[in-house]
Amino acid sequence: MANSVSSEIGCILLAAGRSSRLGSPKALIEVGGVSLISWMLTRLNGLGLRPVVVTRENLVDEIRESVGDAEIIVNENPELGRTGSVKKGLSYLKERMKDEIGILIVPVDRPGFSISTVELLVSSRSSSCPSKDGRGGHPLFVDSHDIERILESASDEPLNSIINPERILVGDPYLHLNIDTSEDVDEFLKVVDFL
Repeated sequence: MANSVSSEIGCILLAAGRSSRLGSPKALIEVGGVSLISWMLTRLNGLGLRPVVVTRENLVDEIRESVGDAEIIVNENPELGRTGSVKKGLSYLKERMKDEIGILIVPVDRPGFSISTVELLVSSRSSSCPSKDGRGGHPLFVDSHDIERILESASDEPLNSIINPERILVGDPYLHLNIDTSEDVDEFLKVVDFL
């Protein structure tokens, strides 16, 4: 499998969305006999990352069943937006890591990145995101300077108005896959073996 990344790299796996368009929790959709969140954790663990899962209160028990011994923290106000969940994860990791750190932010509903893309992001050591077809994508790697900027911002402020990560051009064919609807789930399941 892929090389391990530095132990100084933190990782947040975001799974606190309402999934209103899908109608059921995105993190718990089935992918090859496991939940999407479990599938994502396996990929990230394979790189030596130990993601902290940020979720909402009503999903904690089901998420816990899917993630084994991964740490779970709760965003009590997920309706304020994704940045609030990011802030929860950043605060949690910042207290537990060294001063000069970087943190990878991985939304559970954006699974189309390759392992090589994650390796590129964390090796850059400055805030960066993958880019394809002129559009930025996920995951997002944030450096210590941008971690502070995010923590000082409002929970409902979009990340793209807070920081301006370097865009790293990648060839991931499914980078912009975004799981919002049952059609998106079907599309993902068709390509999951190629990720």
